[in-house]
Amino acid sequence: MTQKEISRLRVINQTIDKIITVREAAELLGLSERQVIRLKGGVLKDGPAFIIHKNRGRKPKHALSDEIGTKIVELKQTKYQEANFMHFSELLEEHENINVSYSTIYRILTKEGIKSPKKHRKRKSHHRRKRKPQKGMLVQIDASPHEWIIGDKSFTLHGAIDDATGEILALFFAPNECMEGYFEVIRQIVNNHGIPISIYSDRHTIFVSPNSGKLSIEEQLEGKTVNFTQFERAMGELGINVIKANSPQAKGRIEKLWDTLQSRLPVEFKIHGIDTMKAANAFLSQFIVAYNEKFGVEPENPEHAFRTLDSNINLDYILCVKEERTIIEGSVFSYKGKYYQLIKNGKKAPAMPKAKLTVLSSSKIGVKAFYADVIYDTLLLDERPKKESLKLSKEKTVKQTIVKPSADHPWRHAQKKKPNYAYEETDREIVEMLNQLFNSTRAWA
Repeated sequence: MTQKEISRLRVINQTIDKIITVREAAELLGLSERQVIRLKGGVLKDGPAFIIHKNRGRKPKHALSDEIGTKIVELKQTKYQEANFMHFSELLEEHENINVSYSTIYRILTKEGIKSPKKHRKRKSHHRRKRKPQKGMLVQIDASPHEWIIGDKSFTLHGAIDDATGEILALFFAPNECMEGYFEVIRQIVNNHGIPISIYSDRHTIFVSPNSGKLSIEEQLEGKTVNFTQFERAMGELGINVIKANSPQAKGRIEKLWDTLQSRLPVEFKIHGIDTMKAANAFLSQFIVAYNEKFGVEPENPEHAFRTLDSNINLDYILCVKEERTIIEGSVFSYKGKYYQLIKNGKKAPAMPKAKLTVLSSSKIGVKAFYADVIYDTLLLDERPKKESLKLSKEKTVKQTIVKPSADHPWRHAQKKKPNYAYEETDREIVEMLNQLFNSTRAWA
C-alpha cells in the first residue's frame, strides 16, 4: 500500500469511528462526499484492501508487449542507431510496421539509458519574421557541408526552401560549395515550379563580388560600376531579385532545414543502401516529396507567385559562365589556355579577326560562343593557328627564289646588246653650250 493509500485509509477509519464528518473527510482527501461514502462502505465490507486500486499488479489491456519493447530497443541500437527519437518512431511505422507514439518511444528508450542524438537545448527567444503570403515570393538558398553518408568523406548539399510554405524546392549534392551547384538548384526551381520573384542568400563571393562597394568617389563620378558575379548576372537575365542577408539568423528557415536534414538524410541513405554522391542525388527527389508532405504548411494566399519561363529561352544558356574574348585568326579564340574555332552545321564559321564574342561554358553545354547574335558550337584545336599573311609571304618568297628565266628568254638577249648613246640634235646643242660656258669660266678664272 502506498503512502497516499495509507493516509486515505486513516481518514476513512476516522469517519467510521465518527471522529470527523463525511464533509470534513472530503475536504481533507480532496474528494467529493459521494466518493468518501463509497470508500467508507467498501472498507466496512471488504476491509482495508478496498482502498488499493483493483488494477494494481495487472498489465493494461492495451499495454505494449515485452517482445515489442525489446525489439524497439534492439532496432534503435543497431539498424537505426543514428536516428533521433522522432525520426525513429516514423521509421518504425514505415519500415517495421510498429506504430507507437513518440512518448512511448521516449519512455522505453530512456528507461534503457538511450539518449537521442539530437538533444533539445533551450533556445534564446527572438523575433521570428512573418512568412511571405505567397509561395514563390521569397526563396532562401544556401549550402551545407556535412558527413552526409555515414563513415564517408563529407561533401556539400545545396538547397532552396520556400519562405511561405517551408517546402523544399530543390536539393543538389556537389563536392564543395560552388556556383555550379547553385545553378543546378535554380534549374530545378525553374523547371519544377517556375521563376521566383526574389532569392535570399548569404554574402558568399558566389553571390557578392569582392570588389563590391570599393569604388572611389572619382570612379563613381566617371560612371564606373563594379562587375557583377556570374550568379548575379544570371539572376538578372531571369528577372530574379537577389537579396543578401547580413547574418545566418536572418535566413533562419533554411538554417533550420540543415539541422533537420543533417539528422535525417544520413539515416535514410543508410537504410536505402546509398553510398555514393550520384546515388544520393538520384534519391533526393523522392525525399523532397515525403518531406514536404510532412512539414509543409499552407500559405496565407493559395495563389503562387512563380512565373513561367518563356519557351524561347534556353535556360542552359543563362545558367552558365559568360566571359568576353577576341577572335584571333581563322574564327579562332583563346579560352583558359586552349584554342577554339567557331563551328556552324559542322563547318568552320566565318568571323572577323579582332571582333569580340562571348564564351558560354558549363558542364551541361561545354564551351559555346555567342557572336553576331548567334550561338555557335566550338571545335577544340591542338595549337594556335598561324596567320594567313605569314603563309602568303612564305609562299611568295619560295616562288621568287625558284623561278629563273630560261636560256632563250628575251631578257638574256637584251643583256648582250650595247647601250645606245645616240643623241637628238637638240641634245647636242645643249651639250656644246655647256662646254663653251665651262671653258669661258676657266679662262676668266
